[in-house]
Amino acid sequence: MRTLKNIFFTLFLLAVLTPFLILGYFLTSQEYDISSLIDYKPDITTRFYDKNGEKIANIFEHEHRYYAHFNEIPPRVIEALLAIEDTTFFEHRGINLDAIFRAVIKDIKARKLVEGASTITQQLVKNRLLSREKKLSRKIKEVVYALKLERALTKEQILERYLNEIYYGHGYYGIKTAAEGYFHKKLDDLTLKEMALLVGLPKAPSTYAPTKNYDISMGRANRVVSRMYALGWIDKDTYNKALLEKPKVYDDTLTQNSAPFIVDEVLRRVADMGIKDIKTGGYEIYTTIDMRLQEAAKESLKTAYDMSLERIKTYNSYNEPQNDINSSLLNGALVSLDSKSGDILALVGSVDYKKSSYNRATQGRRQPGSAFKPFIYQVAIDLGYSGATELIDIARTYTYEKDGEELKWQPKNYEKNYKGLITLREALIHSRNLATINLVNDIGLSELLREFKKFGIKNLPPDLSIALGTISLSPLQLAKYYTSFANSGIQVEPHLIRYIEKGRNIIYEKQEKSRFITEPTQAYIMTTILKDVIKRGTGRLANAKGIEVAGKTGTTNNNVDGWFAGYSPTIETVVWFGNDDNTPMYKRETGGRIAGPAFSMYYEKLIQLYPQIQREFKAPEGIMEVNINGKKEYFSDISKPPRAEAEVNAEEKLLF
Repeated sequence: MRTLKNIFFTLFLLAVLTPFLILGYFLTSQEYDISSLIDYKPDITTRFYDKNGEKIANIFEHEHRYYAHFNEIPPRVIEALLAIEDTTFFEHRGINLDAIFRAVIKDIKARKLVEGASTITQQLVKNRLLSREKKLSRKIKEVVYALKLERALTKEQILERYLNEIYYGHGYYGIKTAAEGYFHKKLDDLTLKEMALLVGLPKAPSTYAPTKNYDISMGRANRVVSRMYALGWIDKDTYNKALLEKPKVYDDTLTQNSAPFIVDEVLRRVADMGIKDIKTGGYEIYTTIDMRLQEAAKESLKTAYDMSLERIKTYNSYNEPQNDINSSLLNGALVSLDSKSGDILALVGSVDYKKSSYNRATQGRRQPGSAFKPFIYQVAIDLGYSGATELIDIARTYTYEKDGEELKWQPKNYEKNYKGLITLREALIHSRNLATINLVNDIGLSELLREFKKFGIKNLPPDLSIALGTISLSPLQLAKYYTSFANSGIQVEPHLIRYIEKGRNIIYEKQEKSRFITEPTQAYIMTTILKDVIKRGTGRLANAKGIEVAGKTGTTNNNVDGWFAGYSPTIETVVWFGNDDNTPMYKRETGGRIAGPAFSMYYEKLIQLYPQIQREFKAPEGIMEVNINGKKEYFSDISKPPRAEAEVNAEEKLLF
């Protein structure tokens, strides 16, 4: 009998001591590194915003997570979490022995692991430090880690890490991410039912995800609310109201990328800044983009593109199949700036990002053709020419040598005629090539190239082809140079990023750069001419009802490129169309015809969105308005009016 008692006592003692012996073995046999939870730096999603604070996109590497500091987390969220997961969280030291013994008994009865009895601390350890395999050794490690973690961190720090680390379904990591994703709300704006739904998710994120199983997720949320009521943490009215609530749940894409061309371009720019952790560092990038104008730009470009396709379709229907025009390579781009600040308000790199993500607005380089002419004419105006100055519009033959061979160049006007004498204003309005070439000759090519240095334009051709815009530029580069016309003679550097924050610290802020090009009076004289380009010249299809606009068309040889570059009193826009392989477009697709309508539609949408915007150009001080032969002309102290002819004697007139 005594022997039996001894055996029983020994077995009992072993049963009591064994867990501690096993725990001791695990504690001493290996190191338990909890540094990744002590110095907790999870991957955090970077967010993009437009100029009005509207979110444009999220980008992340593997885990989509917004970080919530403990002081951002409402107390009700903590209560709801503890009610369903770990009621004694603030009392235990990492493990709940009572819960463990209850779980062991259930596991023994079932002969398998059916209940875990994990505390919030253990769940955090399991998610961050351990694999998901169900083994006794892993469970023991979980306990050891939890005990160590409770000694190293406060309860509040553990809760902060838990609520940011745990997966909430639908690709959302962390409760802040889930709140914004499922409900489009900040944590402070959540209702009790929404909080209950979120804290109930980690148990089985796929099963309880409200985007997949709404009713099941509501049932789980109701159990959380019921538990809070049973614990006396909420009153009956709050309990009943929460049970009846049916929150609206959103099923969004994780990236929520509403402006992919903007995101791609920003990523290129931040890479140049040396930021290497852009997808995991939790940056907040505030761009200059206005999403309403971005949509207007996208719609305007696509409509103009569709109009061109319709013209091509009509042409093909009247011609033999072998003469059909291939429209599959046609594409376009649009960039719009605030003329004064250089802030990029809209940037569209193709007519359809899904079909082509190549950003023609920033990466493409094409010849601007006649859209480049205003720079030549601005130099002339700065040298004292005026809109009334007469230019020679006649054909000339130029000889030059190439590879030891003498060649001839015979430029022509687009209309294949010439006027003889034509005013500078009319020459630019009607984009006369011959008058422009003769103007370059008149100024002197060397003098012109010296004057061009003020614009900062690089790689200019050192010959007369400069008059025909044979330089290669992206739409954004052309837009930068056009700011000197749109911004009263001051060229500004375009900006896409206003500032970048990380952890509430500003790590980048735009620096405004500008350069003086010409006096406001001289820029205004150019504006009056470019207004006429739209009123009665090559840019008539760019006219926008309800707002004054100025600008210039550009069409390169054989209709390879079609441009319109112009501006209103405050906003400048450049539109480009062409085939991606540099082949000619449909022969009737000039810059005015294909790009002009996109420009016009964009500005008409602009004044619908912002009816208070400045709509009329204002003449600066020093501008003189003179009536010449029934037409208004504008002069300044630099571009002086022509001298009045001396009075002619009547008899001399008769003799003549």
